[in-house]
Amino acid sequence: MKSDYLKYWRVIRQWVKVRYGLGQADLDMLLFLYSEQYFTKEKFREFAQLVSWDVLRFNRMLRDGWIENFREKLNHRAGIYALSFKAKKMIASIYAKLEGEEIPMNTTNNPMFKKNVRFTDKVYRNMIRTMNAETKSKNFKGPSPHLSLE
Repeated sequence: MKSDYLKYWRVIRQWVKVRYGLGQADLDMLLFLYSEQYFTKEKFREFAQLVSWDVLRFNRMLRDGWIENFREKLNHRAGIYALSFKAKKMIASIYAKLEGEEIPMNTTNNPMFKKNVRFTDKVYRNMIRTMNAETKSKNFKGPSPHLSLE
């Protein structure tokens, strides 16, 4: 079986950005930190060099609840941080979508399906419909060949 996890990555990424109000650099940062159980500001800054420069990113992500303080800075001991439950849940949702879970098409879980949205959101919601339909058809196995239809 061929791997095509990334076929709809752009659609999923856009849904995440709109749904959670994240920019591309912030999303990239969270995806990098996801595999780090704990990290320091230094580790955060190390990866931040690869994304668009934003001196306020760390404090903003801390304030907005994407990262949380695990251990306070004390004297010469560095503070330690971790992704919040909110961030981990969002990233787990991304992986689920990449593995074939459908993107919700209701206005509660997907702002792209509201009435007054940008043209770009309308284009992406059409692709979400296509993606979900394709996912449904791939996941539908049909009746078991061992079942008798008599």
